[in-house]
Amino acid sequence: MVPRFLVLAVLLSSCTTVQTTSANAFRYSRKFVTNDVPQASRRMWERVSGLFREGDGSFWYADQMYGKPSIVINLGEQRVYLFKDGQLAGGSPISSGSEGYNTKPGSYHIMEKDIGHKSSIYGDYEDYLGNVIMQNIDNRKDPRPPGTRFEGAKMFYFMRVYGGVGMHQGFLPGYAASHGCIRLPGHMAEKFFQQVAVGTPVEIVP
Repeated sequence: MVPRFLVLAVLLSSCTTVQTTSANAFRYSRKFVTNDVPQASRRMWERVSGLFREGDGSFWYADQMYGKPSIVINLGEQRVYLFKDGQLAGGSPISSGSEGYNTKPGSYHIMEKDIGHKSSIYGDYEDYLGNVIMQNIDNRKDPRPPGTRFEGAKMFYFMRVYGGVGMHQGFLPGYAASHGCIRLPGHMAEKFFQQVAVGTPVEIVP
């Protein structure tokens, strides 16, 4: 059976516009993931990430790699990438902020980790038996009906990036649809949560 890294080397060396090797194929460069990236490099990026995709469009080999983690969130691609010492270690589809709740590009870091986090703003109004009376409310705008209480939306594996915005488990409809947070599939949110620490760099690019 041919090792995966040899397959990578063969596939990538066939690109006539980009010369690379299996050792540096996954190296992170800020230009590599921004909108300024040359088309040839973008095609190579897509080709490499495509080799290890699971059914939901994610890939993961971080558990066998060592080094300091960093994260790149690409809003245009609606994908998030994990790097270890600059080498690509995993990736996942995301759903970022919708129009009016746009996720802000910039350089950040993980500020907080909370495995069982709940939103303090968005959620449901429930009666005291747990029956949902009003769904998907914003408690800053939607008055609470008498006899109900606020139940914050569950945001498991929460990794705060800035303000109230963070990465967490959530529903992915296939486009940007959140209130600013970066939603991941549940199994990928857990993997990212396990790999990062408070202080891990996060780069959000358009």
